[in-house]
Amino acid sequence: MQKNNSRPMLKIIFLGGVGEIGKNMVALEYGDDILVIDCGSTFPDINMPGIDLVIPDPAYLLDNAEKVRGIVLTHGHEDHIGGLPYILKYLNVPVYGTKLTLAILDSKLREHKVDADLNVVKADSVVMLGKSFRVEFVNVSHSISGSCALSITTPIGIVFHTGDFKVDFTPIDGNVINLNRIAEIGRQGVLLLLAESTNIERPGYTMSEATVGKSLHNILADNPEKRIFIATFATNVHRLQQILDLAVKFKRKVVFTGRSMLNIADCAAKIGELHFAEDLVIDVDGVKNYEDKELLIVTTGSQGEAMSALSRMSTGDFNKIKLGYNDLVIISASPIPGNERMIYTVINNIYRHGAAVIYESLAEVHVSGHACREEMKLMHTLLKPKFFIPVHGEHRHQHKHAELAMQMGMKASNIIITDVGDVVEVTPKTISPGDKVTSGLLLVDGLGIGDVGSVVLRDRKYLSEEGVLVAAVSVDKESGAVNAVELTSRGFVYVNETENIQSEIEEVIYSALAKFDLKSLGDYSGVKNAVRKDIKNYVYKKIKRSPMIIVIVL
Repeated sequence: MQKNNSRPMLKIIFLGGVGEIGKNMVALEYGDDILVIDCGSTFPDINMPGIDLVIPDPAYLLDNAEKVRGIVLTHGHEDHIGGLPYILKYLNVPVYGTKLTLAILDSKLREHKVDADLNVVKADSVVMLGKSFRVEFVNVSHSISGSCALSITTPIGIVFHTGDFKVDFTPIDGNVINLNRIAEIGRQGVLLLLAESTNIERPGYTMSEATVGKSLHNILADNPEKRIFIATFATNVHRLQQILDLAVKFKRKVVFTGRSMLNIADCAAKIGELHFAEDLVIDVDGVKNYEDKELLIVTTGSQGEAMSALSRMSTGDFNKIKLGYNDLVIISASPIPGNERMIYTVINNIYRHGAAVIYESLAEVHVSGHACREEMKLMHTLLKPKFFIPVHGEHRHQHKHAELAMQMGMKASNIIITDVGDVVEVTPKTISPGDKVTSGLLLVDGLGIGDVGSVVLRDRKYLSEEGVLVAAVSVDKESGAVNAVELTSRGFVYVNETENIQSEIEEVIYSALAKFDLKSLGDYSGVKNAVRKDIKNYVYKKIKRSPMIIVIVL
């Protein structure tokens, strides 16, 4: 057993989801047992050209794989399960989650050809992981079915992890957040609260998902002759159900477009989370057989993703459907921070086709799945934790959440703000920072995981900004004479149409080569460096550009 001043100690190890939005992952360690909560992914930023996905670095877990007893999932959003297809290849442990969460995960694992031990649980289920962790799944409301908070009983006390939640008293499936059980857990005594912080800057309460249904109903009623498109998160099954119900009411056929939309709709229907008649949904190829007023097209692309169905429609690259003047596009989502520019580009492109667009700032076509300040106050009041760590947010969110806890009477000394790689040590009476662990992020590029590092990203960014100039030099091995020099460029200048620059660069190369006895040299590395340096100096002096310069001596 681990000791801290001869007292039992619990370690909270943050591998993602703090100081950032996305790739949520935290581990609890006590003695010889490690419990992992979530394993998400996030989108690459503009400084990661060519990268498909970003996931947490699992080095600490892999180094301690013999201690890891399992992974428990709060819900099925990408920022909570997106890293699992990659990490489960190397970490063979059981995974626990609700029915929809594991249905989505199973689909992803089959696509990646990964076998895993998946265990379906229900809200109120209890699982024992190792000797140290008794985990109870507690039903909460969120923007995806099967969302749970976690009440984790450890040898030193209860750790409560809210997951992503909001307080919705009129959820679409009637499955209201279990505030009674949360209050009971609070009365038992909560040692440590880990609570999400995403919407801490928003006052009041989050609107009910039912609000969106009313808004969509009114829009459909006001536009009976138009072809309607609705772009939303594929994982928001409750919203999909409302859309399907509205399609029945307004006598429209539903078309699902976009790979993730098709996959999740199929998963949710198979396990009974989506209910609709078989003839309600038609294939995209059948669109041509119906009038505009008979169609409701549900699509991916609410975040402006380049390859999503809506983005391709907006640029005219979706060959099955072409936008026109009788189309109305509803974007039923709010921008994830950093995606605003992509979304507005898509909206502008849709308008270019003559279609109309309704988005969040124009109508109540989206509500958040995250708690606002008053709901967070309720959670703190019911649980009455001794210690608190705000999670699931950038540093501004974490600090604002800490301020809220202090306003409600918690001591500042009982709150810790963390970053990825931080370890917090908790005893029954104390909370304090511990040693950091190996952490960070892994970049997924095609089939490669973690093989693209800072040097490769630097080169890609450099190429995207400055271009590349390749100088190939042919040298006669016997005489040392230069047979030929050939220049090729991409993203710099088109040297074949810039003859003066081409001929002058060739002169620079010949001058640099003349300084060497090429016949007697066995290694041309010095020659390459000299030629590269002279070309670089000339190009910058001539046109103030700094392309990547590659010299090849043959």
